[in-house]
Amino acid sequence: MQFLVRENRRLNLTETERPRILTAAEKFLSTPTVHIPDDVALMSEGGPHDYYSNGDYWWRNPDTQDGLPYIRRDGESNPMAFHQHRRTLRAMRTAVATLAAAYDLTQNEVYSAKAVRFLKEFFLDAETRMNPHLRYAQALPGICSGRGIGIIDTLHLVEVPVAIDALRQSPTLTPDILAGLKAWFADYLEWMTTHPYGIDEMNEVNNHGVAWTLQVALFAMLTGNREKISFCRQRYKEVLLPEQMAQDGGFTAELARTKPYGYSIFQLDNVATLCHVLSTPEENLWEFELADGRGVRKGIEFLFPYLEDKSKWCYPPDVQHFEAWPVRQSALLFAGLAYNEEKYLQLWKKLDPDPVDPEVRRNMATRQPLLWV
Repeated sequence: MQFLVRENRRLNLTETERPRILTAAEKFLSTPTVHIPDDVALMSEGGPHDYYSNGDYWWRNPDTQDGLPYIRRDGESNPMAFHQHRRTLRAMRTAVATLAAAYDLTQNEVYSAKAVRFLKEFFLDAETRMNPHLRYAQALPGICSGRGIGIIDTLHLVEVPVAIDALRQSPTLTPDILAGLKAWFADYLEWMTTHPYGIDEMNEVNNHGVAWTLQVALFAMLTGNREKISFCRQRYKEVLLPEQMAQDGGFTAELARTKPYGYSIFQLDNVATLCHVLSTPEENLWEFELADGRGVRKGIEFLFPYLEDKSKWCYPPDVQHFEAWPVRQSALLFAGLAYNEEKYLQLWKKLDPDPVDPEVRRNMATRQPLLWV
């Protein structure tokens, strides 16, 4: 996959990332593969191959004997919710992306072989595959078996297509395996663009709508669906940007949450990644602006001072995990490359690339930037 940047900074990025990537990749060589059926979701209405999760901010009802129906406490993650499948999906993504990045650096087939094994077992093998839908994601016990907003759970899969692209030169990624992976993502793309849950998520007027569009864009690129790619580009310009960005470059819905700092970072990260993957010389979303001047550049300019110095944050602090932000997310890197802005790149280098806070990690859609440039 070729993404638009103004100049080739890959050499510098390679020097920065090489020790980190290879150290992590060595560990993944001895890491067992992971699969959705490994963990049984007792409350799921689906089968063992169906992904299941609970809503993040929903808790047992203290006023009923059985704890049903669950009640919402915005911004407060329930540690007892079923998130094993979510963690498994992220673990697969992280392993595949890291091993693919190591292969990209070294052309050592030992890395590609393990990455392909993760992919084959997670997506293709009959006994261990995940079914390509999310009918049971972010379920609310006592209320519903799944929800459209659960589609954000697969946001981490956006790094899988770029990892697959890096593995294409390896003989371990056979034509049959590649065809199978494309078929899986084509099926999932069809489901998330036609099922009522997918339509609901597409129409969300906050970070969920952006995350849906980013997923559709990457899965369409992997499967060669030009119609969906064009749709995502149009939706960014005509729906996401005008509906979600305020005149000052902030994202209104995110700033209204109980975790406005973390949500603002998460949203900008996904918007910047969307601009990165969809920009072409003919349609450069980095330079696109609405008639009133709103565009991704304004979003970066709004948040950058608060990333550089969090003490300047003039909105309420997040109710949880405020101390764990910011981290090395992709928005600064992609914007720095697109605008040839050194201060963005320098701050990106200073931030933590591998945070341990689980809340922060689940809000990092990309973990190996080398695959993206």
